[in-house]
Amino acid sequence: MDRPDIRLRDSLRREVVPFVPLDPDNVRMYLCGPTVYDRAHLGNARNVILFDVLARLMRHDYPRVTYVRNVTDVDDKINARAAETGRDIRDITEETLGWFHDDMAALGNLAPDIEPRATEYIPQMIEMIEGLIASGNAYAADGHVLFAVGSYDGYGKLSGRSLDDMIAGARVEVAPYKRDPMDFVLWKPSEDGTPGWDSPWGRGRPGWHIECSAMSKALLGSSFDIHGGGNDLMFPHHENERAQSCCADPNAGFAQIWLHNEMLLVEGRKMSKSLGNFFTVRDLLDQGVPGEVIRFVFLSTHYSKPMDWTEAKAREAEGILRKWRALAAEGGTPDPSVLNLLRDDVNTPGAIAELHRIAKTGDGATLAASAALLGLLIPEMGDWLETSAQYGEVIMIAAMAWRDARQRGDYARADSIRDALNSAGVRLKSEVFPNVAWEVTGAFDPARLEGAV
Repeated sequence: MDRPDIRLRDSLRREVVPFVPLDPDNVRMYLCGPTVYDRAHLGNARNVILFDVLARLMRHDYPRVTYVRNVTDVDDKINARAAETGRDIRDITEETLGWFHDDMAALGNLAPDIEPRATEYIPQMIEMIEGLIASGNAYAADGHVLFAVGSYDGYGKLSGRSLDDMIAGARVEVAPYKRDPMDFVLWKPSEDGTPGWDSPWGRGRPGWHIECSAMSKALLGSSFDIHGGGNDLMFPHHENERAQSCCADPNAGFAQIWLHNEMLLVEGRKMSKSLGNFFTVRDLLDQGVPGEVIRFVFLSTHYSKPMDWTEAKAREAEGILRKWRALAAEGGTPDPSVLNLLRDDVNTPGAIAELHRIAKTGDGATLAASAALLGLLIPEMGDWLETSAQYGEVIMIAAMAWRDARQRGDYARADSIRDALNSAGVRLKSEVFPNVAWEVTGAFDPARLEGAV
């Protein structure tokens, strides 16, 4: 059976290449998931949304997709949070993973097919490390096991960095047990009070990079189709993953395509706590920004370009989604132009442009079916409209006060009410005066109407 042509941007080859699945009956994808010690920040959501759209597309085009997104539940950051709070590590990871699930679902993301936890795959990690030692790619020293970077000729090809550049640009831990400063930890000793497992090298715990190599191999095989994450993971995490996996199984290819999304800006600036523009997904949801609106803003920029989150974009997205939801109907099929744009390196901004075109034709069924490929206009994401509908009476009172002021010639008062409505995300339709009509053009903020009438 012929398959549609899908093209994806491979970070290793640095070009957009045809996607040719290793097994057309089972497309296999792996996404580096959360380290569960705190709330997911806004940037963490970008690769989840990207892979959700990609999985929806693959499921449309292929009979089976196995999408794996791991959970890192053993990590020094988790240990530090436990020491800081005095809480049990398991309690922290369970709570944080629950937050992550809730926040990602609120953005319209489907659950992955498999969600392995690192602590469930310790035997597989130990087995892989033993194999790397036997092949001469790793060595034990002072209770640690380290990967010998110099043993793998392909090291640096994914990130495009030379060893000298990597040493200069990375925080390389200098330790007496390392043969080379760039050698990285596969296994390390565990102190009292920190998680640890028995191993041939003593009680300890895995390094971060070996976790994903072992889990992906156990669940997807030594070779699979797509591996992804934010471009901040390209080095050192993905570079190290690739090195140890290719050495563990030199006759396999590991990931055929590496898919990396660019980073997030907020109002044109890098997100930073010091700048006061650091947001978690939950922060925006609690501020009343609907999850569907957040998703729309993310998808409006191609994943390979930096994305700028702004309040203006969120208001515009809400206005568009209101109009589309009023038009959407059941029973349609996706428009071929939307499908083909998504097949062309997951071109979500192009697909959204096509959704605008479809909306103008009034074909609500095709609009809804096409938008569903992007995780938009799906029924379970529409609850936010009901929340804002309760403010209709408030808007009506303000609009009637505007009309009354105009009818008695108090234009200053009418303009003041109109300006308050505009700032709240409501546009009065002057062309129907003296009748009262309006439309919500963005994120409705009833607080901005206080004192207006």
